[in-house]
Amino acid sequence: MKNITVIKQDINHHEIWSYKAREIWREENTIMLEAYFNRKDTPLLEIIIKNNDRFIEFFFGDRWYNIFQIYDRDDNALKGWYCDICKPACFSKEKITYVDLSLDLFVYPDGKFEVLDQDEFNVLDLDQQTRQKALESLWDLKNNFQKIVNDLPTVRG
Repeated sequence: MKNITVIKQDINHHEIWSYKAREIWREENTIMLEAYFNRKDTPLLEIIIKNNDRFIEFFFGDRWYNIFQIYDRDDNALKGWYCDICKPACFSKEKITYVDLSLDLFVYPDGKFEVLDQDEFNVLDLDQQTRQKALESLWDLKNNFQKIVNDLPTVRG
């Protein structure tokens, strides 16, 4: 399994954040990675994402979102899924880039979910087609989340 760089970009394609991850699995339009949170502990709703929490990440070249499964660094318990609404990811052998659209969905292990950053999304300078694709993707995740996650490959440990 090889290392890959993930680059999150804003709508003007400027880098917001980058990090290294380990590629676990790849097919034409989907890549699964393992990464470790490389920032200080960050509160998110009812949880805290801790430095070195383990993320199993799914990037799609044909979907307008990414899905991150978050596992606690101390006991490996599933904290939830962070779903990033974004333009479809671009893949190469060494790099994944994606354009973040500031709209997110967090899903707890019990299925409860919350939409995040709607205000930021609403003020983005987006064309109508991009805005519509983002909202359709959020709707799809909210209404079909369990099926979407069940269809993803799994990783042990």
